[in-house]
Amino acid sequence: MTEHLSIPTAAGTFDAIAAGPADGRPVLLLHGFPEAAICWEYQVAALGKRGFRAVAPDQRGYSPGVRPQAPAEYGMGELVGDVLAIADELGWHRFDLVGHDWGAAVGWWTAAEHPARLRTLTAVSTPHPKALAAALRTDEDQQLRSAYMTEFRQTSTERRMLANNAEALRRIFEWRVPPSHVDEYVRRLSEPGALTAALNWYRAGRPSGEVGKVEVPTLYVWSTEDVALGSTAALDTENWVTGAYSFQMLEDVTHWIPEEVPEVLTALLVEHLS
Repeated sequence: MTEHLSIPTAAGTFDAIAAGPADGRPVLLLHGFPEAAICWEYQVAALGKRGFRAVAPDQRGYSPGVRPQAPAEYGMGELVGDVLAIADELGWHRFDLVGHDWGAAVGWWTAAEHPARLRTLTAVSTPHPKALAAALRTDEDQQLRSAYMTEFRQTSTERRMLANNAEALRRIFEWRVPPSHVDEYVRRLSEPGALTAALNWYRAGRPSGEVGKVEVPTLYVWSTEDVALGSTAALDTENWVTGAYSFQMLEDVTHWIPEEVPEVLTALLVEHLS
């Protein structure tokens, strides 16, 4: 049975879904743009049934209780800080961290900067930040794939995405995400200030400092039909992990792995955690 949690931190209160026994091995799952914790609904329930304590929060900007309006409040330092604050509030000294899209980017930074806090990392879709940065410098294919980020930083993006019953926002999901989830994402992001907060993840600018190599055991799952993230950075990611590393390539799957092939991802995740 999936529960709904409120997790108070100094930054504000995060909403979350959770499953599994309170004393189960803790797993924190981070969603990306433009989604919410329910993108992990299947995985949270499945992990809970297997005895893990799985918690997926609505991240900064997506939880109404943590929705600052300034882009500077969405820097990588703040986002990693949220992960640790949530874990601390849950009483988790060490935990397994799972992330998709922006959630995976936060996962990479957390693992690189705070390896003692993590048992394992699972990154879905998004490669190691240094691999992506290198691809953006040298790979024309990745440069074209990432061109949308410039558009997302424009102040007219909210109006365009929400026009005509959020037609442009809905199109992002490529008709690969359950319609009930898409409707819920649109409902939430149509709330005053919500879409601006979500887009502030892109508007905050590049993370300050250098993200290092990851030493914790890492699973990286990438799909061949990902429109935003190409093979160059995906294949280079192994060079940024010094710990045990597994790379899983999913054929004919788009960017929306957790919801498009939930059973496949859950099987890979459970195997990695085991």
